[in-house]
Amino acid sequence: MSRLSSAFMSCFLTVLVAILGGCSREPGDWMPLFDGTTLQGWRANENASTFRVEEGAIVASGPRSHLFYEGSVHGADFKNFEFEAEVMSLPGANSGVYFHTSFQDQGWPSQGFEVQVNNSHVGEGNYRERKKTGSLYGIRNQYKSIVQDNEWFKLRILVEDRRVRVWVNDTATVDYVEPLPPVEQPGDAAGRKLGHGTFALQGHDPGSTARFRNLRVRTLPATLRTPEEMLPKADDTYRKILELSRANVPLVDFHTHLKGTLTLEQALAKSRADGIYLGLAVNGGKGFPIETDAGVEAFRKSMEGQPVFIAMQAEGREWLQLFSPEAAAKFDYVFTDSMTWTDKNGKRMRLWVKDEVGEIPNPDAFMETLVERTEGILRTEPIDIYVNPTFLPAVISSDYEKLWTDARIRRVVSAAKEGQVAIEINNRYQIPSERFLRIAKDEGILFTCGTNNGGADDLGRMEYSLEMIDKLELKWQHFWVPGVYGDKAVLRKPWPK
Repeated sequence: MSRLSSAFMSCFLTVLVAILGGCSREPGDWMPLFDGTTLQGWRANENASTFRVEEGAIVASGPRSHLFYEGSVHGADFKNFEFEAEVMSLPGANSGVYFHTSFQDQGWPSQGFEVQVNNSHVGEGNYRERKKTGSLYGIRNQYKSIVQDNEWFKLRILVEDRRVRVWVNDTATVDYVEPLPPVEQPGDAAGRKLGHGTFALQGHDPGSTARFRNLRVRTLPATLRTPEEMLPKADDTYRKILELSRANVPLVDFHTHLKGTLTLEQALAKSRADGIYLGLAVNGGKGFPIETDAGVEAFRKSMEGQPVFIAMQAEGREWLQLFSPEAAAKFDYVFTDSMTWTDKNGKRMRLWVKDEVGEIPNPDAFMETLVERTEGILRTEPIDIYVNPTFLPAVISSDYEKLWTDARIRRVVSAAKEGQVAIEINNRYQIPSERFLRIAKDEGILFTCGTNNGGADDLGRMEYSLEMIDKLELKWQHFWVPGVYGDKAVLRKPWPK
């Protein structure tokens, strides 16, 4: 056979293999799962009319249904793989991509895992959906979408033995390593563990429309093994985080700082590993990292596209004169504390600075001023969260339980309720007390979790918050997230003069 004939035959065989589905291709080749014109190789369960092909995309729009891949690529059975698709969600859409699943006649797939597609869907009836695009649903949740409705974005899923990674437009959102043995939990995800299976697309409800195109996969060797040192320790904290993630509790550390040696990359890696989403805050106020609207804009730009909330920790009472409402509104939320204030004699103090506080000869008089200042902050300042709540200077902190009487607690709680301000459960200082939190819960106050870390070494896993959640039996309905009160506080509350 001539060289030309040989080259032609080689090219012909390559094309033939592609036409026949590529079953004999070596691992590593990208293979299309959708031909762009028909649903050949896919099978819908209930309400098959929910899925159709339009302009080169699979459209999921209609009553609940799931479209399972049953084509010839790799026998429709994938263990280790890399999957990619371009996705567009319309406003209010709720959809997703399942993997390691199998066909079932009806209902939500009971096998496998879902990568969430949801930029703006908020839930139905009394249920509020917190999990956004790029989540490994109920396991590693994203609480802020980094892509917009009506725009195509790339969704990438990589599964290598016990490790699952997800990217949205090349931004990492998930890096989950399943422990050995897997953690068994009650609820919708009970018994789910990594194994093998096919893919499925979700049609969620009649008001949801999502589009999928350029779906492709490449298989990876089935012999891949996750190094033992990568396997997480499934301790009580790990188990509690997983349990709450599945129960829709927004596990967000709303009070994280890039301080000390902690870099953005380190913070995000820890967030993905722990399953705790981050709200990264910059300190804004007199003598703090940002003091102007220009500083606000610079911080916002530095965080653009990152899978985090961004926040301002408003320092001191002067922050209202330093920043405009328009600048403050660029943050996802604003929070403050009552650790910096001026007493009745005109003395300005920061409560964590011993020399500024000095001696406190009359702790009860000090507490009365502290509570009064706190009430003013909660009622008048346009803040979303009250952080470091009930913090006391070191000189009187040993009398915390005595000084924080029920009457004083109720005054603070009443002001927070009036101002629609959430109260932080602070991990660093382990405040407020369980007694405070019980009173606040009874009054319908919403909570957040936060650390206020000083660097990399004290950014834990919200252990105190988890303890209080457990003791008070807090559910997802007890927690604040951006938008729960409607507009941000800086938009719905008057800006004090």
